[in-house]
Amino acid sequence: MNQAAPAAPLPPPLNLPPVPIGRIESPWITDRGREIEGKVRELHSLIREDAEESERIAALTPRVLEALDGAGIYKMTQPIEWGGYALGARDLVEIISALGEADGSAGWAAFVGVGIKNLLCLESEAIEEVRIDTAGWVGPAIVGASVFATNVGRGRKVDGGWEVTGRWAFGSGCKHAKWALVGVEYDPSTHPGSGRGVVLLQRPQYEILDDWNVMGLSGTGSNSLRVAEPVFVPGHRFLDLAEYPLRFQHVRDHYAGPAYQQRGLALLISASLADMAIALGMARGALKEFGIQAAKRKPFSLPYPTVADMASAQVAAGKALAMTNVAATTIESVADQLDARTAAGLDFSPEEESEISLNLAWAANMCEEAINLLQKTIGSSTMALSNPIQRFVRDVRVLTSHGAIRVDPQAEQNGRRVVGLEPFPMFGGAVPERRAEPQKEGHRP
Repeated sequence: MNQAAPAAPLPPPLNLPPVPIGRIESPWITDRGREIEGKVRELHSLIREDAEESERIAALTPRVLEALDGAGIYKMTQPIEWGGYALGARDLVEIISALGEADGSAGWAAFVGVGIKNLLCLESEAIEEVRIDTAGWVGPAIVGASVFATNVGRGRKVDGGWEVTGRWAFGSGCKHAKWALVGVEYDPSTHPGSGRGVVLLQRPQYEILDDWNVMGLSGTGSNSLRVAEPVFVPGHRFLDLAEYPLRFQHVRDHYAGPAYQQRGLALLISASLADMAIALGMARGALKEFGIQAAKRKPFSLPYPTVADMASAQVAAGKALAMTNVAATTIESVADQLDARTAAGLDFSPEEESEISLNLAWAANMCEEAINLLQKTIGSSTMALSNPIQRFVRDVRVLTSHGAIRVDPQAEQNGRRVVGLEPFPMFGGAVPERRAEPQKEGHRP
């Protein structure tokens, strides 16, 4: 009977030089961006420590607000001409996602600062008023509330300006800002235009309602603003909504820095990226917390020493890591492309902007799925309000409920193009372009 020949011995290992490895960083991350991100990471303990209190008071705590301001968060997107940094999209993604790792509300506070770009579309007189009034201010110079929403306030044209009343929801950061930009509708038969516009309000002109009682992102202070009795707004503090697209295109003619060299649709995508970076940061924060807690917790029923020893927990962690990494690749690649196009003086087509909005919404929802998976895998111990994982679960659910991040409307809009139907006319991939019909004057609650 033949026997198999013995296997030949393995050759001795070759004495090869080590293969160099390393990560090549995006060329669009700046030294200033790295500096601010580093300062943010040094604040993680403070932000986590105050997260419960921020939820209780429905706003950032004073010491977190001051720390974020000191780190340069509210200068990130301010014009260089104001003493700001005018950072590009990739810098914003890195910084805001680092904040989101600590707390979603802190990340949202940084996102609020992007709204100053909306102000810079107004008349120069209005912009200069805000610049002078907010010099040295701690916190956001301005917040937006229902700027492009379907339910807005009411404007009536009068000599020299507008009389404004109304109620505006989701005024994120309003407790810490000096000005507010809000949407209004008006009768186009009394003033030429689209019937929709925005007005700039000073802090004494509106009240902040105590109505931000929500399941997540409680620390963002996204209260409603109200003007119960008509207030006068000078004409230079008004802009018709139909003028925004063209005004966005011309912001770059007046301000330096990557944030303001972005063209019209790139500006909108940059704001979306800042929003999605919060979800990305929260997914990364949940992964880190999962690793810490899984190594300490014992399973409820299985005989493993810790949750970390469970194969099912390892699979969950791997899946969550993959979802987070895929989301990061999507978000970061869009940011890099945006900065590259900005440097080349290029914009995005409406079709590209619409598709990117869908991709970013999908990425944010992947982050939510990852966080939910990690929370369920750890189990009931995450229910304690002191546990950051439950806060990530609640915060990311609120974030992905935002109208601009809901996947199905974005998918329908892009799907229409795929099957050969005309997409709906949209502004920023979220708000329909429409011309208001003449309306009767009267009280608006």
